[in-house]
Amino acid sequence: MKNYTTFTTFILLGLTEDTRLQILIFIFLLITYILSLIGNLTIICLTLMDSHLKTPMYFFLQNFSLLEILFTSSCIPRFLYSISTGDRTITFNACISQMFFTDLFIVTEFFLLATMSYDRYVAICKPLHYVTIMNQRVCKRFLLGCWMTTLLIISPPIILELNLEYCDSVIDHFVCDANPILKISCTDTRFIEQMIIVCCVIIFIMTLMCVVLSYIYIIKRILRFPSAQQRKKAFSTCSSHFIVVSITYGSCIFVYIKPSAKNEMSINKGVTILITSISPMLNPFIYTLRNKQVIQAFNDFVKRITLFTKH
Repeated sequence: MKNYTTFTTFILLGLTEDTRLQILIFIFLLITYILSLIGNLTIICLTLMDSHLKTPMYFFLQNFSLLEILFTSSCIPRFLYSISTGDRTITFNACISQMFFTDLFIVTEFFLLATMSYDRYVAICKPLHYVTIMNQRVCKRFLLGCWMTTLLIISPPIILELNLEYCDSVIDHFVCDANPILKISCTDTRFIEQMIIVCCVIIFIMTLMCVVLSYIYIIKRILRFPSAQQRKKAFSTCSSHFIVVSITYGSCIFVYIKPSAKNEMSINKGVTILITSISPMLNPFIYTLRNKQVIQAFNDFVKRITLFTKH
């Protein structure tokens, strides 16, 4: 049988060769990673423990936080290890696995954000039927649908990439990503590149349409509310989700805007840092600081721990 893979080990170039800059990047990524873990784990614990946070909105938020942890953990620890040890090598199997899991988690996030926007639409526009429409069974089916749809979309191009022949072992990135991997392939990758573009378009159109349509109906409904206080409360319940959606979609769009060949990879690396480290760190704080129920649950949690330590 033909050995399709010329190289069994790849080298990830990382972000820079400057030793001082590498130290700063290491400290920055370590801090953002720890804060991301603490923030997202706090949201997961609060939504599991507090009875007031047992609604569909917090069920989806809990799963979104879990995805954030899985996503950032699939790439940042490996890069931190690479910086601290100087070992930039990664096996072919580990590289493909990293690419698969990072794609799986980030794309599932897109579908989950779309589901969360639909949940807000039902809560604002159909409040009397909210409990019936968004019951526990429906929420679990939505979540399962997010995972299954993602698997169906991302699997074909990744399976095709397993059979590529590589002429070089140096990947110009700090994480195994489709674009830099395809650049070092000897095989004609036009079909895979077109498939990836089609998959990205499907994901963006499906999820963005759901988000945009939901918020069009939400805004129209809120503007009809008689009192300013009602409008302010309704907008505040959606604002956190809208900010997270804007950050997630905005950063990913930059990756697929074709800059000049000279700047393309450096821009992609910068945006990938934003997606993999900064966004997972910011999102818990965005949801927490703008949500009175979560703040109250956190205060109650701190009080319980304080009382427990005193006894």
